[in-house]
Amino acid sequence: MAYVDRTIWGIHAKDDDLFLKGNMIAIGWREMGDLRDIGTNRDDYKAKYEAVYPNAKKGSIATSAGMLYRFCNEVQVGDYVVFPSKSNREVNIGVVEGEYVFEPQNHFSSRRAVKWLKHLPRTAFSQGALYEIGSAMTFFTVKNYADEFMSALNKKIKDFSDVEEDDSIGATAEDIIESTRDFILKELSRQLKGYALEDFVADLLRAMGYRTIVSPHGGDSGIDITAYKDELPPRILVQVKSQDGDIKETTIQSLKGAMHEGDYGLFVTLSNYTKNAQKYLENTPIIRGINGTELVELILKYYKDLNEKYQNMIPLKQVYIPVKDEL
Repeated sequence: MAYVDRTIWGIHAKDDDLFLKGNMIAIGWREMGDLRDIGTNRDDYKAKYEAVYPNAKKGSIATSAGMLYRFCNEVQVGDYVVFPSKSNREVNIGVVEGEYVFEPQNHFSSRRAVKWLKHLPRTAFSQGALYEIGSAMTFFTVKNYADEFMSALNKKIKDFSDVEEDDSIGATAEDIIESTRDFILKELSRQLKGYALEDFVADLLRAMGYRTIVSPHGGDSGIDITAYKDELPPRILVQVKSQDGDIKETTIQSLKGAMHEGDYGLFVTLSNYTKNAQKYLENTPIIRGINGTELVELILKYYKDLNEKYQNMIPLKQVYIPVKDEL
């Protein structure tokens, strides 16, 4: 069965039976109305979405409007669909048989007829392929593992449960980890600017076992947080910067100037340090510099001990993921 020049779409559903028994794929956002009335301009979809959902987060407008646009305008009869059903943990592969239709009486109002061709166990696919169709998006294109899904459709099925080592596992696990790191850093940059980041760093230090005192906001001492490991010296003077640009040597020198004999310094930034600043830190061992990447690693390590306020701000769920055996 040829699939050259055919797009392979992935889709998720909360109601497996709607898709499988109804022989269709569908998406919601019923308030958007008949998508054909919006036209074929992507910007018009964004404008309509923002008007219909005025409280939508800015980042979700383009994503959601893009899915609606593709479902209505880019899907073609003859394209393939990959749908992972949760109720039976199968991967269902079908072909689009119908044009876009709008059924306002149904919650999932935008629909397309599909003929389901195969219903396969998840063990028939590599971990990488399963990760791709596990996308956080409702409707998306399948690219990286398209050949694997089409091979399965053409009866060239490989049972990955019998494979001693799945080569895609290592890459998949690293992708998940990197996505998590990116998410944390983006949320820090988005939600914690200025004094808010100082309060967060103080709570992180508390989770690490330090007693912390946040300096009055607006002070000109150059010290944002004072931390102690126990009741006795030494004290650690902390400076926190949420700026986007890399930290310069002169900025770290200002922290050094505020330190007394016996003090230690800690500089925390969401970005990084210039080469001169890195060299200065290397030559000044009483000051430790933490960049955005290192801050994320500390957050992951001490996440469970963070204040609930920050756990809600950066929601994470502990899971176990397969990793490639390097022995």
